[in-house]
This record gives sequence, C-alpha cells and structure tokens, in this order.
Amino acid sequence: MVISTPKKCDWCLNDPIYTRYHDEEWGVPVFDDKKLFEFLILEGAQAGLSWLTILKRREGYREAFEDFEVERVAKFTPQKIAILLKNERIIRNRLKITSAVKNAKLFMDIQDEFGSFSNYQWIFVNGDPLINKRRSLKEIPATTPESDTFSLDLKKRGFSFVGSTIMYAHMQAVGMVNDHLISCHRYKAVNQ
Repeated sequence: MVISTPKKCDWCLNDPIYTRYHDEEWGVPVFDDKKLFEFLILEGAQAGLSWLTILKRREGYREAFEDFEVERVAKFTPQKIAILLKNERIIRNRLKITSAVKNAKLFMDIQDEFGSFSNYQWIFVNGDPLINKRRSLKEIPATTPESDTFSLDLKKRGFSFVGSTIMYAHMQAVGMVNDHLISCHRYKAVNQ
C-alpha cells in the first residue's frame, strides 16, 4: 500500500522544522499582538539569512527576548544587549538586536495609537487577507505595493529592519496574504 503525502509548497525543502512551520503556521491569519511582535523580530533577524536558520533558533529567541513580551524587550538595557551578543542561540548581530529593542518601543506606540498593533497592521490589506493564486514559486514576488506601503509607514515611524522584502515575508507568515501554491494542501485550509 502506497501512502501519499499531501502536496506542499516547494520551499519546505523536506526539512521537518520547515514542514511543521508550513503546515501549522505559515499563512494563517494572526491577530494576536504578541505573535505579531514575535514575527516582526524574527523577520528582522532573518535579513540576509534563510528562514530555516531563524526557525532553528526560534526557541533561543523566545528565551532571549523574554517570550516576546514587548514591554520587557522595550526595557532592554545596553548591559542586556551585551549579554545577548554572546548568546549562541540567536543571531548575534548588534544592529539586529538593538533594532529589536527600538522596534519594541515603537510597537507599543502603535498599540497606543491604534488600540493594538493588529488593528494597525491589517489596515494595509483593508482588514482581510489577500488571496493569491500562485501556481509556482516563480510567481511569488519579493515585494508588493502593499508591502511597500507597510514598510514605508513603519520606517516613517522610526522602525528598522522593515524593508519591503522583509515586510512581505512578514505578511506571508502572518496570513495577510495567502501565498501557498494553489496545488498545496494548505491553500484552501488557510483561506477558510
């Protein structure tokens, strides 16, 4: 008896960490600020690296960044940053770590202004996920007009490591867009 496995997006690379992330998280709409902050930090850390590199360090990030409690991260001192720069379980890049701390403070400013970061973030897709109909990875862009606008607004507010490519990856991760290939078993599930 042959057991067929469901068709997945090609980028999973058959890695169990990637596959689990693809099957359980990627593209599922997220409205929880804590989770959105986590993805914002992780996407910024990914800049110039593979997403798999970040996923393999995700638990290290959860520990190092106080389980992504934005109020705690916003209070990180230069001494705490110095400790993080020695932490082998995260990407030890001073610019990325200091950016995460600065972005935490700005994230809270947005929460104050809009009631939640989620309320703010979802404005860029008019409150509903954009449902794409991609047939191959070649059809998935690195940026879109929506990610350009989102990125530009964050930069105007003082955020860093939020370029349009990073923000499009963020939008894909948190379900603001559905970029599962239409042949993928998750495409319809995420749309529901």
